[in-house]
Amino acid sequence: MDADMTLSVRELVEFVLKAGDIDSRFQPRSSMLTGTRLHQKLQRRYEEPDEKEVHLKGRKVVDGISYQIEGRCDGIIHREGKIMVEEIKSTARSLDDLEEGMGVHWAQAECYASLLTEERGWDAIHVRLTYIHTGTEETKSFTREYDREELQGIMIGLLQLYTPFAEVRLRNEENLEASLSRLSFPFETFRKGQRQLVGAVYKTVTERKTLFANAPTGTGKTISTLFPVVKEGGRWFYATAKTISRTVAEDAVKLMEEGGLSTRALTITAKDKICFKDQTICQPDHCEFACGHYDRVNGAILDILQKETLMTRPVIEEYAKAHRVCPFEFSIDLSYLVEGVIGDYNYLFDPRTSLKRFSDSSKKQTTLLIDEAHNLVPRGRDMHSASLTSTVFTSLATHVKGELSTAIRTLTEALEGVGPGTYEEVDSGVTDGVRAFVDAAEKELPHMEGESPLLEAYFESTQFLRILQLYSKEHRTLVTQHGAGITFKLVCLDPAAFLRQVTAGYKAAVFFSATLHPFSYYFHQLGGEAEDYRFVIPTPFDHSQWQVEIQPLSIRFRDRDRHFPHLMESIVNLFNRVDGNGLVFFPSYAFMRKAFHALEGYDLSAKLIMQEPMMSEKEREEFLAEFQAGRKEPVLGLAVLGGIFSEGIDLKGERLNQVVVVGVGLPQPDEERELMKSYFNSLGVNGFAYAYTYPGLNKVFQSGGRLIRTEEDRGVLRLIDDRYLSGEYQKLLLEEWRHFTVVGGSWT
Repeated sequence: MDADMTLSVRELVEFVLKAGDIDSRFQPRSSMLTGTRLHQKLQRRYEEPDEKEVHLKGRKVVDGISYQIEGRCDGIIHREGKIMVEEIKSTARSLDDLEEGMGVHWAQAECYASLLTEERGWDAIHVRLTYIHTGTEETKSFTREYDREELQGIMIGLLQLYTPFAEVRLRNEENLEASLSRLSFPFETFRKGQRQLVGAVYKTVTERKTLFANAPTGTGKTISTLFPVVKEGGRWFYATAKTISRTVAEDAVKLMEEGGLSTRALTITAKDKICFKDQTICQPDHCEFACGHYDRVNGAILDILQKETLMTRPVIEEYAKAHRVCPFEFSIDLSYLVEGVIGDYNYLFDPRTSLKRFSDSSKKQTTLLIDEAHNLVPRGRDMHSASLTSTVFTSLATHVKGELSTAIRTLTEALEGVGPGTYEEVDSGVTDGVRAFVDAAEKELPHMEGESPLLEAYFESTQFLRILQLYSKEHRTLVTQHGAGITFKLVCLDPAAFLRQVTAGYKAAVFFSATLHPFSYYFHQLGGEAEDYRFVIPTPFDHSQWQVEIQPLSIRFRDRDRHFPHLMESIVNLFNRVDGNGLVFFPSYAFMRKAFHALEGYDLSAKLIMQEPMMSEKEREEFLAEFQAGRKEPVLGLAVLGGIFSEGIDLKGERLNQVVVVGVGLPQPDEERELMKSYFNSLGVNGFAYAYTYPGLNKVFQSGGRLIRTEEDRGVLRLIDDRYLSGEYQKLLLEEWRHFTVVGGSWT
């Protein structure tokens, strides 16, 4: 095979030399927070003409494949006529346990040395592997001397082991390229606005830009965004918050495959969902899939890449069982090797769980497709917030002693000494206390077996420190008293800058949703900037498909009990008037339950069902299965605004004939919402709208959007709240909802 392949040194050595078990027993995590700092500390000792962070590259031909090998070594040291390449590794392990250094680390350093001797024509070189302890900052080094030929042999040997895998990847890439030339849009005709959306996405990708697209239901958003990205030929990541949206993306890939596309795409399923065991304990003595996982996973990767194209959850599970590997870690490894990935937002945007092995060059070849992007605003805030509760630590104090006991006492005193309130800066006593606790816990945890309250507190503390590193003017510190305990929270009020920082590293990004409305709010909250593209199209459906009704009944909390009988009459009268099935969305579970029990007393001639908290996937499917066309006894379902049934479900045709939305969806007032309101007021925008009105209305738009899904659908949408008739809400209604009728009496 005559072909070219670009490969990083780290990718090469970590793939070829991986071995052993998955073991989730305690491994220090603070090293992730301090590794860069410790590297820089050692590099500051370098003198002229020493070099640091040196980019290296070279070409090697093995078995007909020309490899472009690239990497960045930590340092090149020139001393007394000798030349030494240094590789620095931070570790929390005892330095006494490192007798010779780890093989994969030596291989990485040896590859850098090989590239360096070739590039600069040196006949020999020293290689130094230096470990620095994350706690004590002590160092331990190992040094070896090599000649150029010896290093070339090491590099060639690694590439020979990699070649079978490279051949599969290259063959798949050739098949993909050939298929793209004949790939056409999988439908004979475009829906209204669809051609324009496809063109906008293609322009965005080819120009390496960012696009924000509001594309209403019926536009065919998924295929309209995926097709131009796939056609352009780069890698892609389809990110979403909902399982159902992942299924729709998989269906779009299948559709293109039926049209001749040859690609490799993967869906990542959450670890707890895809785990084969009853309990997710990733330890070799508990799980046979964890035991020896790294010894077998390369065989599994090679097998699946040779035989499969669309790697959905069932496919991943099949190969994981056949090769006895962990299905989650298997899918994570594959995510770096396929052309397309479908997965949750957190794999891109959460600083605590994002995929860390994507190289900068790989990102520059990858387009991000952010589905249902309105959901990323609250998720983005949550991902960049963190909290600690003092009672977690006080409960530990009686079970530990020594340095750890002192650290816990110091931390709890710091937490309890701040006092309830809101602060722009983080108390230094708390941050010092958290770091001291983490250091002390890292010394104690290796001697403990299994899960423990200390381990949980340690994880919370390291997550807190990660967010602390990102703390900015978009954050506030919120300290609240709960009984005997204090909660100390780093609250992200505005995720825009953090989201922008992530997307800026990729080739292109497309944020899209049916409800980026009001558009300016979502544009700014998702990190939009002046040079970014904007795309807004009207609904492809005719306004006559909706019969929109507004009933001006006050649903404010203070009026609910008084108007409750009128609300029940409104729901019952509409249901009895309109044939078929209905869905009613309520502001809360408590309100919904009260309505459910009241409606049981009415003669509805219908099956009454209700959403429950924490429904399993099976229970959700059973709930939706009740909505069948032509039922002898129609169904009336009660659900919660903003819940699992308010978006991402398709009840087409006669499966759903009427939707009622009770209230305007305002979030419950709390200290965080009030902080958001004040923050956005200080920026010169409407803080109440940013914190309450717009997030509430999005839940309304999503819930009401369940009604009309195709050109054939017809139905009645009733919005019950007098605020819908105010000037503010009239301006914010969706265009297709503005042709409404006012019904019922007005109660104030």
